[in-house]
Amino acid sequence: MRRLFFLLLILFSSCEKLIDINEIDGPCTIVLTDGSTITSNGNIEILKSTGVLTYRDEDGKLWSLTSEEYQSYDCSPN
Repeated sequence: MRRLFFLLLILFSSCEKLIDINEIDGPCTIVLTDGSTITSNGNIEILKSTGVLTYRDEDGKLWSLTSEEYQSYDCSPN
């Protein structure tokens, strides 16, 4: 019984971490703190707990920006 409880506890903890990610349909324009912009190739993901923003560039490379590196983002359709 203890093993089952421990397994369920781990399972629910893992699911809670997945909810921490906010995926936003792209492409998106990301405004950096220096005023320059980046356009994502597709969706962006933001980790709610830290504000880290992850996106893919035009070559499909994965990039991450800390909340201190970007000001805002816009994923509204043109």
